[in-house]
Amino acid sequence: MENTASAPSVLLTSARRPEQLAAFGRLLDVLDRLRTECPWDKKQTLQTLRHLTIEETYEISDAILRDDLPDLKKELGDVMLHLLFYARIAAEKSAFDIADVLNAQCEKLIYRHPHIYGDVQADDEETVKRNWEQLKLKEKGNTTGVLGGVPTSLPALVKAMRIQEKARGAGFDWEQPEQVWEKVKEELGEFGDEYSHGQPERMNAERAADEFGDLLFSLVNFARFAGINPEEALERTNRKFISRFQYLEAAATANGQHLADLTLAEMDVYWEQAKNRPAQPSSAH
Repeated sequence: MENTASAPSVLLTSARRPEQLAAFGRLLDVLDRLRTECPWDKKQTLQTLRHLTIEETYEISDAILRDDLPDLKKELGDVMLHLLFYARIAAEKSAFDIADVLNAQCEKLIYRHPHIYGDVQADDEETVKRNWEQLKLKEKGNTTGVLGGVPTSLPALVKAMRIQEKARGAGFDWEQPEQVWEKVKEELGEFGDEYSHGQPERMNAERAADEFGDLLFSLVNFARFAGINPEEALERTNRKFISRFQYLEAAATANGQHLADLTLAEMDVYWEQAKNRPAQPSSAH
């Protein structure tokens, strides 16, 4: 059998560029017609599309977590349509069109990759990321500082990761993982003190919440040093818990039992069975 492991995919060759450009133009043409003829598409604004785009982005994330490439193709198409729709609406306002968007992105990528398009040396990922953040600060119109580029509406766990990455790009970071782990232990102790070590009736809720936030932030920091994406790690645990709990429900039902009638000890029996099952394939939904 011929070994094709190192052979470039036909989808990555420049020979596909005419088809790619034609498909992009076709989508623009379809959107033009929908915008002028479809009652729903004619009514859409930047504001009405916003929440739909967020939903579609999460659907992309779900497809990636399931490693479902056919579904990913579909979801990417949905988001691509949204991006073109935003540019179309902006063009109607005489603000910019999709060509302006793409050219601006190309210029930004070229400017922020001087190790590719210039004579800067960057032989590792950390140097590239540090250069990226420093160049971003120098760009015209950037008046928000190092952390100004972190969207305020990001989920808190993702935001913590981005804050720490940007601070690192500016040179503000721990030097050794051991230092970060000591910080985690320190924050755990401080939270324990505020929680009154298992006596919540004595705690100050606001101070305890502050200390818990500090603890989470320090754990995100340590995950970053350990090369772990905390958002992905937590989502894996979420999915694992869902799978095991669904097994618990199904097993109890199969035995003629109602979940609400089971004791915790009885539930634990099913839970241990779920934990000891062979690894299950990811659900399609």
